[in-house]
Amino acid sequence: MSTGQTFVPTCDLFDRFKDAARYVLPGFRDFGAVTRFSGEVVTVKCLEDNSRVKELLATPGTGRVLVVDGAGSLRCALMGDMIAASAVKNGWAGVVIWGCVRDVAELATLPLGIKALASIPRASTRRDQGLVDVAVELPGALIQPGDILFADEDGIVVLTREQAAALK
Repeated sequence: MSTGQTFVPTCDLFDRFKDAARYVLPGFRDFGAVTRFSGEVVTVKCLEDNSRVKELLATPGTGRVLVVDGAGSLRCALMGDMIAASAVKNGWAGVVIWGCVRDVAELATLPLGIKALASIPRASTRRDQGLVDVAVELPGALIQPGDILFADEDGIVVLTREQAAALK
């Protein structure tokens, strides 16, 4: 990874850090072709408006992970195949969405880590809303911009930069 972060399985991370590790509660599914990914966190907080998601994933990702707090809404998708393809083109390691995605057949072919709650065909409405680089709360874990996220088939673990540096 270009962030210099080596992937470590989430179970190993939890065993090492115990309760000092933050973990997201179950319920997220894998939608991308990559099921193991890690990187520095960039955050977006939005409700049924993917304006900031689209903007950020069109910028250089340099191996980072976009964490989207969509408030768990199941009413529309916050990312589809075109935005995900932009993320791949721009070097993002992954996207974690507390909400929905769409175009899942296409997402499954992309070399990108994608975790979300579910899929739905309805796209979001862009109203130019959403907050970037703010603390977000996914089920079970408060996530700060700059944290290091690890995701695999077992779940999602989040470490501080200092904890992640101790892995090297």
